[in-house]
Amino acid sequence: MPRELSRNEKIVLAVLAQAKRPMSAYQILDADGVREQGVRAPLTVYRALGKLMDSGRVHRIESLNAFVVCEHEPHVEPAAFMICNDCKRTIEVETEGLQTSLLREAKDQGFKVQRMNIEISGRCDACEADD
Repeated sequence: MPRELSRNEKIVLAVLAQAKRPMSAYQILDADGVREQGVRAPLTVYRALGKLMDSGRVHRIESLNAFVVCEHEPHVEPAAFMICNDCKRTIEVETEGLQTSLLREAKDQGFKVQRMNIEISGRCDACEADD
């Protein structure tokens, strides 16, 4: 059974859930109503994000230094992301088969994986259609 979210986690998760694009911690802090609800410091946002990532509800997009809500059921295994270079739309894709293959290759090469982050950049259909 998932643990109950703290008030700050609920606030941060709600902001990310309404966002159309990945958001940095500072963008979350500056979102409408966040400071008025008592979240006033970047450290508070980062703490909430850390707990949300640990529970698999939020992912960090390394290349953007930003965060998104998990589009699938909460999970702790790595996810892969397709990121539009133009609009920054981010699409989460499952990595079960890919992860297995990469971990097998790492093991075969004598490499111990500590963290896996897969990001694919390109252009989404909407941005392609705008040209």
